[in-house]
Amino acid sequence: MNIPTFTRPVRDTALFVHPFLADYRRNPVNLLVLVLVPVVFVVVAAGPMAAAAKLLGGTGLSVETAAAGWAAGFLAAIAMYFQTRAARATDRRLVLAGLPTTSLVGARLLTGLALAALAAGTALVALALRTGIDNPGRVVAGTVMFAVVYLAIGALVGVMVPNSVNGTVLILFVWILDVFFGPALGSPDRVATRGMPTHFVTLWMVDLPSRHGGRIGDFGWALAWTIGALVVAALVFTATTRVARRAHRRGKPGSPVEQVVTGVRMGLRDYRRNPVLWALLIAVPVVFIWLSKVVTPGEHTTLSLIENGKPVTPTFWLPEVHAGTMTPIAIASLAVLTGLFIVLDARTGDQRLALAGFRVAALLSARLGVIAAAVLMTTAASLVVTAAVFDARRWALFAVANLLLAAVYALLGVCLGPVFGRVGGVLIAFLVPFLDLGIGQSPMLRTEPATWAWFLPGYGPYRVLLDGGLTDRFDTLVPLLLGIDWLLALGLIAARLFRRTAS
Repeated sequence: MNIPTFTRPVRDTALFVHPFLADYRRNPVNLLVLVLVPVVFVVVAAGPMAAAAKLLGGTGLSVETAAAGWAAGFLAAIAMYFQTRAARATDRRLVLAGLPTTSLVGARLLTGLALAALAAGTALVALALRTGIDNPGRVVAGTVMFAVVYLAIGALVGVMVPNSVNGTVLILFVWILDVFFGPALGSPDRVATRGMPTHFVTLWMVDLPSRHGGRIGDFGWALAWTIGALVVAALVFTATTRVARRAHRRGKPGSPVEQVVTGVRMGLRDYRRNPVLWALLIAVPVVFIWLSKVVTPGEHTTLSLIENGKPVTPTFWLPEVHAGTMTPIAIASLAVLTGLFIVLDARTGDQRLALAGFRVAALLSARLGVIAAAVLMTTAASLVVTAAVFDARRWALFAVANLLLAAVYALLGVCLGPVFGRVGGVLIAFLVPFLDLGIGQSPMLRTEPATWAWFLPGYGPYRVLLDGGLTDRFDTLVPLLLGIDWLLALGLIAARLFRRTAS
């Protein structure tokens, strides 16, 4: 039976959607994070973030509703980024084999929309279980708009930024600016944030009229962003048929010292050729810390500290201390991604080097050397910016605590890569510092850390950081030793996992 010519593109499109989705479903970690991310945002973090929003000039109650959109958007962006990156060579072969470009673009677009719908659905279920949905039509539509807008962001970054570290950091950077300085957590009247991707989507979703939407209104602008995102995604998927170039690494066996030095030199050379990475590692903490100073309202806050061996609860002027407490979040988030991707990107090359005679211990030392260089640069850039907006009582201890935190989270990233892979690893690498430093340890939300936060890797370094930044005497020996214990434990786990994957 002959199939009409005009129906063949539709048939071809439908034929490829199922295997594209099956490829995503094949990794059980992807399905796990589809549940884990909405639960963290909507169930665990929404309440504390609503309390923080009141301090920052936001509405508070709207955060719990907007959290569903944030979770859906982040899931959609990361999923589409890695699908776009992984599909470039395959899509080109399909087009060369005779598949019409329109059919391929349609299949990729439908796959992306299916992932966006799945992300939005899990976020809405979490919201319904936690607080219920007062205005289902508006909330459901807004959550889907979030997912579609970030779907396009993930696809666009996937085509423009081939390096996984660059891509995920860039997505995280956009997401942080959009969420933490948007109309739900901050003030809806800031002119500077009206160009954020989901500014109008958020305002319409939480039913907070902006009065600056003009004749088209908040819903009109939100719909325009969504339709524009679909157009961008279609253009981006068309671009995936282009040839992707890959860098090749070479190794040289020799003495243990020579192998370590050569490995570090080659790793740094590879990253030196990637100026976007270094720009992001510096720009992200700079913007994040500086903006946290700019948007902080004039309020007082009380913190639980140790002074001269005794518990105290001094009161501080929030604009003077907020930037200093945000520094570790920026450092840890970048450190964990750096550790994750430096090891993952080099895994295939490391296996070949090991077969060629390169010692596994030397390989691990070389990778850790590259990670240390990136972490030192990020920490230094963050501390330079922090020095302009925060006056630490003892800068040496404050800097040491930030370095310890960065080292702990970098090793955590090294451990996450072999276990969860790229997509799952990125999402877990984002959730851990968000829950640990952004929610559990944050002095913005409570005077002292929650009990469950004592068992997280950031507890010890963060207490030392506050001690060095806000007190005149060192009283946090136990937290310092706890942070060192985390460093040693994660180092041993990382070495074992690296030996298993490289051998």
